[in-house]
Amino acid sequence: MKEIDNFIKNSHEILKKIDKKNILKTISIIKKCRELKGRIFFAGSGGGAGHASHATNDFRKISNIECYCITDNVSELTARINDDGWNTSYSNWLKISNLSRNDVLFIFSVGGGNNKKEISVNLIECMKLAKIKKSKIISIVGKKDGFAAKISDSCIIIPDVNNKYLTPLTEGFQAVIWHLIVSHSSLQKNKTKW
Repeated sequence: MKEIDNFIKNSHEILKKIDKKNILKTISIIKKCRELKGRIFFAGSGGGAGHASHATNDFRKISNIECYCITDNVSELTARINDDGWNTSYSNWLKISNLSRNDVLFIFSVGGGNNKKEISVNLIECMKLAKIKKSKIISIVGKKDGFAAKISDSCIIIPDVNNKYLTPLTEGFQAVIWHLIVSHSSLQKNKTKW
């Protein structure tokens, strides 16, 4: 019971500490993207890839924004990994999609990438390409010192309240936050069924 109480207590702490201004900034960037008829490209690995796929559906269906998830085409993804390598698999995918200044790259990552430690280099390469193409970068991460936190136009950092639960709390709250964003009255165009 103590462990359950701790996890719930940590969740309450995150809700109190989350930066609401960055959430509003993110909503503003996405709203502008839609106005410019831009697209959102969602990217993540592991749990982040699951969020990317789910968010693609919701932002298309609820907010009427053209969106794509880099990892949804398993055939292309695995061919790129096999032929080009993991590190450039996502960025090469984005090159073919003609990522542009009207588009947004939306990253879900716990650490946000780290070049020195060679962690999430595939996401780092995406973000570097987005900067070159002058696309906006949005990220929801759990580490304030990762690559995404440093380079994003808007980075929502899930407060680290208990390092033991960094990954599950970050990934859990990524879903809460992007659901909040897609349901915000500035972005929601279509009602949900329930």
